[in-house]
Amino acid sequence: MDQRIINLFDEYTHKPLSRKEFMERLVKLTGGLALAMSALAVLDPGYVQAATIAEDDKDLTVEEVTWPGDNCTMKGYLARPKGRKKLGAVVVIHENRGLTPHIKDVTRRVAKAGYIALGVDALSPFGGTPANEDEGRTLIGKLNPQQNLTNYLAALTYLRQRKDASGRTGCVGFCWGGSMANQLAVHDPQLNAAVAYYGGQPKPEEVPSISSAVLLHYAGLDERINAGIPAYEAALKAAGVKYELHVYDGVQHAFNNDTSPARYNAEAAKLAWDRTLHFFSEKLG
Repeated sequence: MDQRIINLFDEYTHKPLSRKEFMERLVKLTGGLALAMSALAVLDPGYVQAATIAEDDKDLTVEEVTWPGDNCTMKGYLARPKGRKKLGAVVVIHENRGLTPHIKDVTRRVAKAGYIALGVDALSPFGGTPANEDEGRTLIGKLNPQQNLTNYLAALTYLRQRKDASGRTGCVGFCWGGSMANQLAVHDPQLNAAVAYYGGQPKPEEVPSISSAVLLHYAGLDERINAGIPAYEAALKAAGVKYELHVYDGVQHAFNNDTSPARYNAEAAKLAWDRTLHFFSEKLG
């Protein structure tokens, strides 16, 4: 697919670009409405087709949970292996559209690997993630940053207090969630492992506060996010933080999202996921 189309879609999904303006520009790029709709079909999520772990998987217990947040009740999607005790726990942090079916599937993938996995719905202060993704993106932009951070820290506290949890905690986030994973590493001294997929970096002066190990995945073609890598890596080295950093050449931002065929890269996604699970096995047990 034309890189200009992918860049436009990235702008649409990350900046305040209306659906109307996005479609008008897409039609101009593709040369017609029919071609624009064909491109959109490849770009837009296909949740059902891409689900990898069934909701009723025989090895998992899946449930909706709540916990006290900052002036709100937080909602989450929790998955855990059946018949096992005292597991490490992982907060799964969604992209900028909310707790979508894709992120629920990722949450089940983490549970399938042997962890208590909690997909947090950051849009809980607004009643939860809406079905319409454009509405979800709009609401993400209305979140209070400090309240949102407090709500995610409360999710980690909730996991540590569960009787079936070992007390060791990690997080994994994607895009908007990758940025939040970095923030949790900065702000939670009890965190054991943080994994950020193509996420925005913390300020260099915040990095010395990180006590967890950090695993960073970046897409080679993601110029917007990758511009922050040098300063972040220099700060990590200066602070003596244990980290791994991988850049996957020739792949797009959101390469792990298998609901978006135009950006998904199966080879890079598998390698990054294998590295993520190995990292969790080392840090969470």
